[in-house]
Amino acid sequence: MNPVVLIPARMAATRLPGKPLADIAGIPMIVRVMRQAQAAGIGSVAVAAGDAEIAEAVERAGGRAVLTDPGLPSGSDRILAALNEIDPGADHDVVVNLQGDIPFVSPDVLRATVNLLGAQPTCDIATVMVAETDPAERANPDIPKVVAAMQPDGRSGRALYFTRSVLYGDAPVWLHHGVYGFRRQALIRFTAAPPSPLELRERLEQLRALEMGMSIWAAVIDAAPISVDNPADLQRARDYARTHNE
Repeated sequence: MNPVVLIPARMAATRLPGKPLADIAGIPMIVRVMRQAQAAGIGSVAVAAGDAEIAEAVERAGGRAVLTDPGLPSGSDRILAALNEIDPGADHDVVVNLQGDIPFVSPDVLRATVNLLGAQPTCDIATVMVAETDPAERANPDIPKVVAAMQPDGRSGRALYFTRSVLYGDAPVWLHHGVYGFRRQALIRFTAAPPSPLELRERLEQLRALEMGMSIWAAVIDAAPISVDNPADLQRARDYARTHNE
């Protein structure tokens, strides 16, 4: 495999406008995400920027940015546009879509995503999940859950469904985190399809792939990375950076 990591980012986030450039201990969030991706060492890294300000911040930090149409409907569309620009010869057969709002994502998470594609030849899309740590999480509609057919070792499973609804039973309830590894042809096929009924109902883009008959596998990670969706999350990230000297 020859992976590339692409990080979609745009300024017009609904709950936290200007989020990619939010300062976390003196470093813009998008730069932190880029550096974590580089540390994974799985392939080249670029930011698929929807705005010139983002591209400028990335390039000032020594990274690579591709300016994409700000009107693109999703992060998947944004990374495909960037991929077509930086790799017209289709040398990269695996594309990792790393969200630009996970400033302390572990490089191991990216490695696990790519390794899952290598371990499961029928897998079209790889992602990650973590066991709940608080029973309240399973009832939180802001946290997507994965229903998975687990492998015997308990470290990965084939995704049967994703939902925002409450899941019952004796745990673990698997919480989904938005890192995706696409086989290149799967990304092309996925972005060419319109939003599906279940995707629209749950507001979860990955359900489109399942409705199309694509195979999604999820690797188990040991800890959930901080995801910044609102001002409270941003403060939590700033506190983490301060207490961990990040």
